[in-house]
Amino acid sequence: MIRNIQLRVSLKEESQLGLQRKTAKYLGVAENDIQIKVLRKSIDARKPSIYFNYKLEVYINEPMPSTKEYTFDYKDVSKGKAIHIIGFGPAGMWAALRCIELGYKPIVLERGKNVQERRRDIKAINQDHIVNEDSNYCFGEGGAGTYSDGKLYTRSLKRGDVRRVFESLVHHGATEEILIDAHPHIGTNKLPKIVQNIRETIIEYGGEVHFNTKVTDFKIVANQLKAIVLDESKEMEVQRVILATGHSARDIFYLLQKKKIALKAKSFAMGVRVEHPQQIIDSIQYHCRGDRNELLPAAAYSMVHQSKRRGVYSFCMCPGGFIVPAATAAGEVVVNGMSPSKRNNLYANSGIVVEINADEDLYKYEKFGELRGLEYQKDLERLAFTSGGRTQTAPAQRLTDFVEGKLSADLNPTSYQPGLNSTPLHSLLPKLIGSRLRSGFAEFGKKMKGYYTAQANIVGVESRTSSPVNIPRNEKLEHPEIEGLFPCGEGGGYAGGIVSAAMDGERCAEAAIAGL
Repeated sequence: MIRNIQLRVSLKEESQLGLQRKTAKYLGVAENDIQIKVLRKSIDARKPSIYFNYKLEVYINEPMPSTKEYTFDYKDVSKGKAIHIIGFGPAGMWAALRCIELGYKPIVLERGKNVQERRRDIKAINQDHIVNEDSNYCFGEGGAGTYSDGKLYTRSLKRGDVRRVFESLVHHGATEEILIDAHPHIGTNKLPKIVQNIRETIIEYGGEVHFNTKVTDFKIVANQLKAIVLDESKEMEVQRVILATGHSARDIFYLLQKKKIALKAKSFAMGVRVEHPQQIIDSIQYHCRGDRNELLPAAAYSMVHQSKRRGVYSFCMCPGGFIVPAATAAGEVVVNGMSPSKRNNLYANSGIVVEINADEDLYKYEKFGELRGLEYQKDLERLAFTSGGRTQTAPAQRLTDFVEGKLSADLNPTSYQPGLNSTPLHSLLPKLIGSRLRSGFAEFGKKMKGYYTAQANIVGVESRTSSPVNIPRNEKLEHPEIEGLFPCGEGGGYAGGIVSAAMDGERCAEAAIAGL
């Protein structure tokens, strides 16, 4: 007999009773007569009494099935027709995996290095303030997703099979906990190995992955993509190209504009990172004093506020995490956040960003046409560079000083390794962003008692939330003007994280193959 049940377990019960015993007691059967499969687990901390909510599949007096719901039938594609994929982030990786399942040979071209070699460039930006423009936190094997928090939450439930992406991650080394957690997370320490395993699968079945290979031009004849140029010199013939270069590949946007290939300006968001001691966020969310219960993970939060017809909201919240330098060129400072799998760092950080309407807010940048949002991004990143001290030291201010319009005499300790420089961000940020952030922080402090505190820093700038450019595509997922070009993932404006990018990569692979 099989039963599906919902079980609500208090924090005290979670520590005192095993789930097996609790389930048996709930069903009125003997412990030895049941086997349980956890389908979903979440935490309800809305009230002082904290509960774990479980969704369970219970097998009573019968064995649990050993077969898996998802299998991945990778084929030998060494002699298959080629699909060229530019970029090896989540969109490019899952496009390549899907090609192999469908019997086509993915040829992946990645401007950056593999995960092992990439570590040296990440160390250089953190410790020596040296930015390698092709190998950094955004570029290289696995893209911006590799050295990231690894959060797998997505709202894109209608764009593909979310569970399939999760199962693929487990197939390549992720813990099965991501299949049941309400807010699944892998961690920056575990993602590199998973990314390497995906690459090894692609190569094992006959695909190709080329690192340190930068696409610098497209050869187009009669509106059909015929070849791509690598590193300014080598020409490679192509039939189908999946363009999965990510939201920071600005050279690709400039190339498309130069060749008069249709682009569109896209709305996006920019702001800052705010960093609190994790203990403060724990005390707010778990209604506790001092350290949280060891059964509870580092607490997260999500906030939204409307200010002058624009949203102000938390983005990529990283409990128990750290802030990292995400610049992709010299002369700019960009910050991002991430967490290790245990989320055991002393600090919690989150992007707090403001919606920017590309049609209404950037009138001073109209001369840049479709790339006006990109140029606006660049100006703020240059501002952060100069105000931070012309290194990867980031401009920062105590949260309360920012809202109250005062220069901070000193700053709180931080997880940001290159260091912070006290700066009057309240006057440096454009009014479009700064005034709304100040309103948003004040409002967040009302909703979360203790959030508005001098113990928090804000760090600038959080500018790479999404692409400010959309590369259009038709119902076949192909560029409406260029036959054989399939814009994909975050860089095209069609995804907003690891899972949505992976699903879009699969869809683009299927669309590119359908044309053959």
